[in-house]
Amino acid sequence: MKPETFAAIDIGSNAVRLLIKRVDKNATPEDKALKKLLLLRVPLRLGFDVFAKGKVSPQRAENLLRLMKAYRQLMKIYDVDIMRACATSAMRDAENGKELIKKIESETGIRIEIIAGEEEARIVYNNHLERLGHEAQGNYLYVDVGGGSTECNFLCDGELLASMSFNIGTVRILTEKVKPEEWVRMNEQLAALAEAHPGLTIIGSGGNINRLYKMAQDKDASDSSFSVEELSHLYHILKPLSVEQRMTRYDLKPDRADVIIPAAEIFLNIASITKARRIIVPVIGVADGIIDGLYATFR
Repeated sequence: MKPETFAAIDIGSNAVRLLIKRVDKNATPEDKALKKLLLLRVPLRLGFDVFAKGKVSPQRAENLLRLMKAYRQLMKIYDVDIMRACATSAMRDAENGKELIKKIESETGIRIEIIAGEEEARIVYNNHLERLGHEAQGNYLYVDVGGGSTECNFLCDGELLASMSFNIGTVRILTEKVKPEEWVRMNEQLAALAEAHPGLTIIGSGGNINRLYKMAQDKDASDSSFSVEELSHLYHILKPLSVEQRMTRYDLKPDRADVIIPAAEIFLNIASITKARRIIVPVIGVADGIIDGLYATFR
């Protein structure tokens, strides 16, 4: 029997997400085949330990174990048939990452994969271009900004031609752990890409760009996009404010109010290098990509 209910756990540098989707048997060919049942996001902020001290602290390690136990119970409640758990940048860098993963598997049965940046980029892209509601023709740069890394996928006329991963993320910036040469590497690779393929449009992924899009005034509801100019305007309003002021004025949670600034900086830097003018913002991320991959494998 084919699996009907899928789950994905995304252990990021800022937050840990659980996404559960089920096959929608009433969906028409034009509808999405999978229906979202549950999405939880818990800001464990593993990257603040790892990028500053090189490993996950005992307290955060215990919290991650507790969270995985809770997620295991929720997956049982929702009768999940198949799941995949992936850890990204923070766990890649953590000295005690493998040890922690073994303990979690021993106590919960959840096997966590520490995936490379290139694999993360592939998962983030997956088949999402087909879900955008846009013509596939043209040059797109699919950008996912996380806490520890930024993944870039270049698509030309609907075909994935290149995937890049850079150790530049919101938590790394806040902890001042981004190496200057990594910025140089990103800028050089993207500048070469933009020169060879002009007219790039950015497709933004991640919680921060989704929130920035919702806050922006210059939005095109017909294609879920907003201009780089509007993002820059919003950034210059937010930047001078304290974290507390951003929380109060824009109803932001503490773990969003700090990382939203470096996220905007990364997107603005990429837009400047590639000369992109608009950012399309579909509400998709790593967890969606994991489930898309599972669904494609077992259908």
